Amino acid sequence: MNYQQLLEQAQDYVLNFYKTHDTSKLLYHNLNHTQDVVAAAIQIANHYQLSDDDFFIVLGAVWFHDLGYMVDVANHEEKGADLAVAFFGERGVDKKHIDLMVNCILATKMPQSPKTLLEEIVCDADVFHLGTDDFKEKDKLLLKEINLLYDANLSKQQWREKSIKFLEGQSFHTDYCKLLLNDTKEKNLEKLKNKWEEEEADQQKKVEKDQEKAAKKLHKEEKLQFDATIITEKEPSLAPVSDSDDKKKKIKEKDKPEKGIETMFRISSSNHQRLSDMADNKAHIMITVNSIILSAVLSLLLRRLSEYGYLVIPTFILLTVSLLAMTFSILSTRPSIPAGNFTREDVNNRRVNLLFFGNFYKATLDEYNYGMQKMMIDKDFLYGSLIRDVYAQGVVLGRKYRLLRIAYNIFMFGLIVSVIAFIIAAAFYGKVPTTIPAR
Repeated sequence: MNYQQLLEQAQDYVLNFYKTHDTSKLLYHNLNHTQDVVAAAIQIANHYQLSDDDFFIVLGAVWFHDLGYMVDVANHEEKGADLAVAFFGERGVDKKHIDLMVNCILATKMPQSPKTLLEEIVCDADVFHLGTDDFKEKDKLLLKEINLLYDANLSKQQWREKSIKFLEGQSFHTDYCKLLLNDTKEKNLEKLKNKWEEEEADQQKKVEKDQEKAAKKLHKEEKLQFDATIITEKEPSLAPVSDSDDKKKKIKEKDKPEKGIETMFRISSSNHQRLSDMADNKAHIMITVNSIILSAVLSLLLRRLSEYGYLVIPTFILLTVSLLAMTFSILSTRPSIPAGNFTREDVNNRRVNLLFFGNFYKATLDEYNYGMQKMMIDKDFLYGSLIRDVYAQGVVLGRKYRLLRIAYNIFMFGLIVSVIAFIIAAAFYGKVPTTIPAR
């Protein structure tokens, strides 16, 4: 049997089939796709050095595997197989070969389920583009085709999500395609994920921007309404004010957000935090400088005091100054944490500040939630907690800066005294004899 002649006849039949049928909606599963699959199948089959029989089965299957799209889209694999059976049966091809072709075509149905090497070759050839640089363009064509065939109206972002899931679940079947295409397929998957994430971020920004615009519009409308109310209240001749209107006005004024107060608390708290960071930095500088002085004195000077006895007192003064300065610097940064518990009675009586972690870190989540809920609905409790929090920050800052001032004073005056002591000791007690003693 002349397999080459049969394959040429199959090619002519398929080309004519595409010409005589409506392919306007087949933007992806068209003649170009079939020819690409044939080329990929030849490449894979040549790698495995298939026999003439097997080569004929593989190419016969790929020529007919998508013809069913022009007959019945939902069952295109079965219809393509039927066309192959009719075509090769009329030309006297052995039933065993035709059955193997049919199995290869049906194996391409998603999810692919090949059981033999020939079926694996046909399946991998059908999705060969997943591991090539042509994936992006062909994926776009497939989206357009699906929207036309099924009236799906899928967006690009929805299609990217489906493509990502498909690529993550898809794997090539032949070892040849795994080695040749897996790396590029993973790169294509990574590009899809990055594009999907970027689009999601852009959509989120757009939603937030729309929400912000809506909020500004609502705020503007409320302001206009509020201004109109004020004007009406100032002109009783235009709209007489009743008792109920007066009550509504008082309620509105009471519930109106006090942005100036909230801004004051926010600025005060941030200023205190900034001052606390500055104090910590100053303490760190003092600790570092005195650590260097202590290290130098202990490693260089102390072991030479036996030779230079007149430097004992200045050295002792310098050591004492550095040690005291370090001590007060460390005390200024040493944390002080409260017990970390509170009771519901403290919450009900507004005696606890839940804005500071030291007051609740040992409490249960239920207790903390109870306290926070109470504070959020009680304006006096909320502002009282903010006042206590700002005050507590100020007290801690006062203690820090007081200890730091002591440390800096000790270091400044102590260093002066130490230098003077070294000068005096060297001037009056450190003279080297000018005469050589007799032997």
